[in-house]
Amino acid sequence: MCPPSFSITAFTRFLETCASLPQIFGIVCKDVTAETLYDVLHDTSYRKKWDTNMIDTYDIGRLTVNADVGYYSWKCPSPLKNRDFVTMRSWLPLGNDYLIINYSVKHPQHPPKKDYVRAVSLLTGYLIQSNGANCSTLYYLTQVDPRGSLPKWVVNRVSQFVAPKAMRKIYKASLKYPEWKRKHNPTLKPWMFPEQNTLPCINVADLTVQRADSLENIDESGLSEEKTTQSDDEET
Repeated sequence: MCPPSFSITAFTRFLETCASLPQIFGIVCKDVTAETLYDVLHDTSYRKKWDTNMIDTYDIGRLTVNADVGYYSWKCPSPLKNRDFVTMRSWLPLGNDYLIINYSVKHPQHPPKKDYVRAVSLLTGYLIQSNGANCSTLYYLTQVDPRGSLPKWVVNRVSQFVAPKAMRKIYKASLKYPEWKRKHNPTLKPWMFPEQNTLPCINVADLTVQRADSLENIDESGLSEEKTTQSDDEET
């Protein structure tokens, strides 16, 4: 059961104040089923409605009925350069719970772009646990190499503000998703029904694991916090 006195609680655990080491976040979501959270995290059409830090996202192709490759670009606070990712993602229903994980890969038709820093997801994942008929808990693990020497204040800001508020944004988006989905292809859920998936097939031999040391490493360590602009996830 969800705690009766509040709808949402956020908690974090940090192994180190280093961006490339794992960080774990969790959020309890009252009035949101585990299946709804699962749908929100998959539905790229809906993500464009709520993820205001996203610049672009699209699916590149599928590997199996529960694995695909996709692209995601993220708006960083100015004057930091924006980051992007190409990742292989897999997902699995676990009874009433759900698991989604991804890591970075190299795809020959999607090399690093000129105006972005190609970051590396070493391991990123969501675990969604059902807490009953209308309550769930979302856990988020992220281990990312941003490919750059970042100032300590950037690492602290992401840990303390950006990621926890992004979790709250997912929760709020999940509350609105059922009504939105009823008006936008309500039966289309290729992550649940693989026969609906129309993505082109990808040969796994065309993919290799993206190694961080093969990418450009830029030095942004001298950037001052006073010169940055807030991203949407940092606003209260």
